Amino acid sequence: MSDRVLKSPEEIHPAPGFNHIAIAPVGRIVCLAGQVALSPSFELIGGDDLTTQTTAAMGNVEIALKAAGASWEDVVRRTVYTTAPTEYEAITAGIEAVTGDAPHPPQTIVGVTGLAVPGLLVEIEVTAVLGS
Repeated sequence: MSDRVLKSPEEIHPAPGFNHIAIAPVGRIVCLAGQVALSPSFELIGGDDLTTQTTAAMGNVEIALKAAGASWEDVVRRTVYTTAPTEYEAITAGIEAVTGDAPHPPQTIVGVTGLAVPGLLVEIEVTAVLGS
């Protein structure tokens, strides 16, 4: 686990489902490719349900983090690409279904017109920093 510090200054709007700032010590940086709601057999998980797809994508993020020797506490940045950017409550529900009560890192939600595989609604990438 890294010694990251998460902050959200009171002078900035409240952050629903994320913190505005992550400060991480010098360490090894882990960059994950965007993860989507695809099974190991390349089947779409969740159909047209954004929360279910987000949960599946975050499950794949978790697998990749573990493979890199990282955990949710090491994540310093999360970017969510989605065809439904205003549905942040559904996205947050899917994220929290996997991360539990882990504090949310800084996050950006980006609206896109489509993703690489037809039917995908969300793609999530994270950056983590392993201990100094």
